[in-house]
Amino acid sequence: MNSVKKFKTLAVCGTRPDTVKMAPVVNELMRHKDEADLVLAVTGQHREMLAQVLEAFDLHPDYDLNIMSARQTLAQITTRALAGLDDVIKQTQPQLILAQGDTSTTFIASLAAFYNKIPFGHIEAGLRTDNKYDPYPEEMNRRLTAMMTDLHFAPTELARKNLLAEGISEDDVFVTGNTVIDALLGIAAREYSFSDERISRALESGRMVLLTAHRRENWGEPLKNICRAIREIASRHADVTFIFPMHKNPIVRDTVVPELENIPRVALIEPPDYVPFVHLMKASHLILTDSGGVQEEAPSLGKPVLVLRKTTERPEGVQTGNAKLVGTNTDAIVYEADRLLTDESAYNMMAAAKSPYGDGNAAKRIWEIIRSRYFGNG
Repeated sequence: MNSVKKFKTLAVCGTRPDTVKMAPVVNELMRHKDEADLVLAVTGQHREMLAQVLEAFDLHPDYDLNIMSARQTLAQITTRALAGLDDVIKQTQPQLILAQGDTSTTFIASLAAFYNKIPFGHIEAGLRTDNKYDPYPEEMNRRLTAMMTDLHFAPTELARKNLLAEGISEDDVFVTGNTVIDALLGIAAREYSFSDERISRALESGRMVLLTAHRRENWGEPLKNICRAIREIASRHADVTFIFPMHKNPIVRDTVVPELENIPRVALIEPPDYVPFVHLMKASHLILTDSGGVQEEAPSLGKPVLVLRKTTERPEGVQTGNAKLVGTNTDAIVYEADRLLTDESAYNMMAAAKSPYGDGNAAKRIWEIIRSRYFGNG
């Protein structure tokens, strides 16, 4: 273990969700400039949505690979990002590389670190469904990343156990909580008012239900089933308005718009910046989502979550009662949503469950672990 005067870390992110979760770690490392240099590189796997988050957290990338192209394939994302990150690593010569979560950017960052024989730290390590195609490609991104990781920052005890079961040394696994809670609590505490009249009307007229759906495994018929369920729920509850921030991917929009654009009390909106999205969650009565991050964020805001997926790598929320896995069957979605919209005790039970995902201090723990591992006692 070497005592290092000025330790250089390369932090890598590429999508809106992984940048949200990386932001608290980046800001924590920047608070320790006397001990550590930080280089921030973004792949641009997402473009507009990434820019929103960078602005919200006042992050200024040193490198932007700008790999985004229309309808890009996974192979294109992988090859462009790998070549770009390899160049960045050779230019900056970091002593540690960090990436977060389960995106293609994260897997590629771990691979680039391995190719250059540089230690890699994986934030939000150990999530598993044990089905390599669900979610796709995230499950294999996680598993492959773990094989090249030196520091595994697990958000929960269950995630830690998953890693130990795969043969990872317990000396390299650390339970930190999830950095998304660090980000969420800071943003939720800010004063905010909505400029979109459709959102304001939804809040004034009754209960707002927030819906997000974008995952690859839900493209096509599953997403159509979700939309049909929304139409049915809206028709049953005159005081309920759905707000659906549509993902930028045209494959998602090509399904959603024909199904929902003219349905009363269903508002299709552009994806909001992270700050208004947090306040959308905060203002909502109920959340329906296939997003991983939202499953973690909503419980800290006291919002019940219906998960529009067959599996989840975040079972802690289901186990504590914050979330329920409902899949993409139209009837099942309608039934579970209807129950929470009509049964006050069922709703309150989910809303009151304690979040299992952290206390808002994950980034500080990650910094201390890095400092302990690479800085010694000095």
